[in-house]
Amino acid sequence: LILVELIFAALGAKIIDGVEVPEDEMQFMASVQSRDGHVCGGSLIRGSFVLTAAHCDGDDDDKVVLGTHNLKKTGTVRTIAQRCKHPDYHDESIENDIVLLKLSQSVPVGGTIRRIRLPPPDMNLQPNQRCHVAGWGETEAGRGVDDLRVVGVSVVDQNVCRQQVDGISANVICAGGYRTLKSFLYGDIGGPLVCNGTAAGVVFAIDEDCSDPSVPNLYTEVSKFRPWINQILKKNGC
Repeated sequence: LILVELIFAALGAKIIDGVEVPEDEMQFMASVQSRDGHVCGGSLIRGSFVLTAAHCDGDDDDKVVLGTHNLKKTGTVRTIAQRCKHPDYHDESIENDIVLLKLSQSVPVGGTIRRIRLPPPDMNLQPNQRCHVAGWGETEAGRGVDDLRVVGVSVVDQNVCRQQVDGISANVICAGGYRTLKSFLYGDIGGPLVCNGTAAGVVFAIDEDCSDPSVPNLYTEVSKFRPWINQILKKNGC
C-alpha cells in the first residue's frame, strides 16, 4: 500500500471517491456480482474463499470476479458454491455481519490475483491509526465507477463512535466519515478495511446520505471472528 499512500498524499484530500488504485496494488479485491452486475466488494483470503458482508449476500448474487480493477474487463470469474454466514447474523441486526463465500473452484494466486492476510485474534487498532478502504461503489450518489478506487481513513475512538452511533457492539470498528469527507458509498459494502496490510474490517454500514461528516463509517472487526473463520477454512466449507 506504499504506492497508494504516496498517490493519495500527492493528490491531497479527496471527497468520497479517493483515487484510482494502481493495477499492481490491492489485488485481493473481489467484486460480488449478480446477473445485473456489481453488487458488493469482498477480499480473497484463501484460494477458494472470499470474505464479505453477510447482508450483501442476496439470492441473485451468483458469481465473484477477481483479478481486475476494471469491471468492464472480464477478470477471473467463479460462481458461488457455498455461503457461510455467521450463525449469529440476522438481517435486521448490525452485528456479526460477515460471510465467507466458497468459490466453485480455487483461483490461481499470482499475476493479477493475491490473497490478503487476516489480522491476528488480538489485533488492537489505535484511534487515528491510518487505514484504507477500497471499492467500486458510487463516487457520489447515483454515479458508479468501473475502476477500483481507494481512500485513506482514520480509526475513530470506540467511545467517541458510541456517542455518535447507537447500539454498536464491541465487534465493530469505526473509521472514516467522522469529521471528514473521506468515506465509502453503496457498492463498497463488503470490501475490506485494510490496516497494516490485513483485512482488519469488513464494510457494512454507512450513513444514508453517505457524506454526513458527523457519522463514522462502520466495519465488522475481523479479528473477533478468527476462530469461526479458521473453523470454516479448516473444514473447507460450512
